[in-house]
Amino acid sequence: MQRVTIAQVAERAGVSTATVSRVLSRRGQVSAAVERKVRRAADDLGYQVNVIARALRNSRTDTVGMVVPSITNPFFTSLVESVEHALGKEGKELFLCDARSDPQIEARRLASLAARNVDGIIVSPSHGVDSRPAVQQTADRLPLVQLDRFVDGTTTDWVGVDDVAAMRQVVDHLHDGGARSAAFIGSLMTHSSTEQRFAGFRRRAEELNIEVKPDQVLLGDYSVEWGEAAVARLIAEGGLPDALVCADDLIALGVTRACRAHGFAVPRQVQVTGYDDIEFSRLTEPALTTVHQPRDRIAAEAVRLLAAAGAKDAERGPHAHISLVPTLVVRDSTRAAQAPPDRI
Repeated sequence: MQRVTIAQVAERAGVSTATVSRVLSRRGQVSAAVERKVRRAADDLGYQVNVIARALRNSRTDTVGMVVPSITNPFFTSLVESVEHALGKEGKELFLCDARSDPQIEARRLASLAARNVDGIIVSPSHGVDSRPAVQQTADRLPLVQLDRFVDGTTTDWVGVDDVAAMRQVVDHLHDGGARSAAFIGSLMTHSSTEQRFAGFRRRAEELNIEVKPDQVLLGDYSVEWGEAAVARLIAEGGLPDALVCADDLIALGVTRACRAHGFAVPRQVQVTGYDDIEFSRLTEPALTTVHQPRDRIAAEAVRLLAAAGAKDAERGPHAHISLVPTLVVRDSTRAAQAPPDRI
């Protein structure tokens, strides 16, 4: 079967081949009516873009790679969806890789994407130190943007949320609800998310004189199972504090489930907070108070930064570090303010 040409599409639509090219490549301005006419003609004729030829002609493939620590984590699943939508608006396709929270697998995924001549890569590093060599080596070859998590010491842009500011909102809210002691339940301090969230939690707890005992900082992984195990450990070692601050929603879901299993009422006896605002957080019982990350804005900024990095010359100025403002979503796992706050 003979391939349909741009000239045939142009004849069918009654426009020039240059106009067809602008519409199909999403480069250049045409009216909405003309775009509809061209796309209808292309669909009627069964026209398909010759991706290889276009890549050779334009020195780009209109593809972007993305590597996340774990696609099974609902937060990263939704973040990938947001990135894919943002790329789609630019006429680009996404190649997704799962690092399985392993820096060695992550390094192989980054190398594989670079070898496939993607136009750029978006990565949420799985480790704060061990991910650095592969991230920098990849950034030396093509545009790369880090999002959500980051590794220091690299020449890349980053976009995410201000975790320290988010934890200030969390601790202030818990304090207003009567919490005077708290535990922090997170993952191991191997990446920026837990490091920044714990730093923000500890700083604000100290400012508000909220007691945090050394044995009530529990670090494991981002999972429901770890949240359940952490609660069991706290109970075995002396009981629960007034509040349980969790570094992500999966942990918090396990925590609320374990509290209920052990006979502790949430939020009457213990308040619980999460982080990320995944879909399940509003469906659990009680519905979870959590930090909402603006995923669509994070994705849009990452795509914008990637395009800017690809358009610039090798000599660049300071790399962007964009911290977006998160929002505390108050639901039923915490208490309302009991008295005027005595904050400092």
